[in-house]
Amino acid sequence: MSPLVWYDLFLFLLLFALYVYVFATVRITNLHKVYFLFHFLMMLWPLCQIAIDLTTDPLLQLFYVILSFVALSLLGSGWLLLTVFLTGNADKLGKKSLFLLFAPAVIAAVGVVINPNNLFVTPLEGGYVHRAYGTWFWIVITILVSYFFASLFVLFGALKASKTSPMIRKQVKVTLWGIFVLAIFAGIDAILNVVLREWLPIIPGFTSMGIFLSDLFFVYVIKKYNVFDLVSIAHEDVINTLPYGILVLDDNETIIEANRSLRNYMDLNVGDYFDMELLLGSVRVEGSSKRFLERYKRKENTLSQIEIIDERDIVRHFIVQASPIVDSYRMQIGHIITFQDVSQERFFVKEMNRQNEVLQERNHALDRIRNELSTANQKLEELVLTDSLTDCYNRRYLTQQLMHEVITNIQYKIPFSLILFDIDFFKSINDRYGHVIGDEVLYRTAQAVKQSIRGTDILTRYGGEEFMIYLPHTERQLAKQLAERVRLAVESNDILVDHEIGEVSITVSVGFLSIEDFNLQHVPDNPEGYLIQLFAAVDKALYQAKQNGRNRIEFADVQSVS
Repeated sequence: MSPLVWYDLFLFLLLFALYVYVFATVRITNLHKVYFLFHFLMMLWPLCQIAIDLTTDPLLQLFYVILSFVALSLLGSGWLLLTVFLTGNADKLGKKSLFLLFAPAVIAAVGVVINPNNLFVTPLEGGYVHRAYGTWFWIVITILVSYFFASLFVLFGALKASKTSPMIRKQVKVTLWGIFVLAIFAGIDAILNVVLREWLPIIPGFTSMGIFLSDLFFVYVIKKYNVFDLVSIAHEDVINTLPYGILVLDDNETIIEANRSLRNYMDLNVGDYFDMELLLGSVRVEGSSKRFLERYKRKENTLSQIEIIDERDIVRHFIVQASPIVDSYRMQIGHIITFQDVSQERFFVKEMNRQNEVLQERNHALDRIRNELSTANQKLEELVLTDSLTDCYNRRYLTQQLMHEVITNIQYKIPFSLILFDIDFFKSINDRYGHVIGDEVLYRTAQAVKQSIRGTDILTRYGGEEFMIYLPHTERQLAKQLAERVRLAVESNDILVDHEIGEVSITVSVGFLSIEDFNLQHVPDNPEGYLIQLFAAVDKALYQAKQNGRNRIEFADVQSVS
């Protein structure tokens, strides 16, 4: 046995190592299973060449010869199939295409197995270590050469096609080198060991070396460009199943990817130049195209959006979004542009607007009636809750307001105060000037007090000539200041009631209380009863102010209120 035979063993081990490497480092998909079968066929050739020399049984030698050439026949169809996948044309393979692709290889393999009348191979020197090839061998070679040229046709066609992406072009170029290397080594093997075998010694290993080197190119393509990477395939499937049109541009505005949805309504191919300004000029634009273009061309990581209306064939509305693609240094290297067809939504909106106009016309009358009712109810509510004479809130409103707020204040420990005042010697004013003048004094006093208190304070006519003020969020010190301000406002307010009578000056006696020490206060079980206690306490302070000389302020003791 020639030592050169061991080259085949060495090459077989290298091919097996590549097989294990690819198996261990890639995600397994159906495409990988095809590749592993293809790789297995490549390993069979050097393995069978070794086995032929290791056995002396002619039948086993014939088996290994047949097995190696069956693998070689199927290898040609495998190469063509993989080039179809590499060039992105796998979706064009139907049942008929697959049959035509594999039929020649299967016919060649069947002829090798049958070997009718030794048309394929004939033993020499009593075995198949040295053998002569017949007519069927050259048929097999012709079929393999046909696969070789078919692969070249597919690869060169992908290089020339304008829609082929730059990534696929790079894959194709590397694959071409692999095919050429295999063809060169297989051709040398056929010439030296078949055509010239009568004049030259057998030199094994050429075809095995060609298979190994071509596989290196193919593995490089798999690892470099993630040809069968599961994530890449999933991304492509997801992009192609999205209902939105997606366009990927490089930094030179050249199209490097366009999904199926986009190609359904725009004649754009990979490799074309995309002019956003030209597109906007050919359609009707909702919004400012100038502002959109400024943001689109700006080298910043900003999202731009605009709506366009294409009226060339049928009216179609699209939401166009342009998002920059940036690298790890935040530098813009391209754009992703999406086209969302919103024609149906716009039609529905238009139809809904038309129906809404009809409904709005019908609702105008109802709106007028509702407004009139609302105005009437508001006036009724004002009549119920306000004092018609002084234009202040009445005691009923004060009670309703405090019933809720006082409980909330105590619960959340929010200080508040009450001021109760009445007009000193008001009965004498009525007796001296009459009730009409008395009513005028009440009104003018209320207006003077309104101007002296805060916007959040609530002034109410408590009864007769008595008024009460609710001071939310107010502690004792501030309440005392506000009470003094009220007293001074009334004292300085000379009321001109009649030209004959002249001005009337009045004063008020004031009582006030403040709830700020919540250690003594607890949320009452009976809010209405608690409120009556507050009113009684501040009324007692008012009575004390009158007893102490009027036109003064007295503070109520709230310790008895609980």
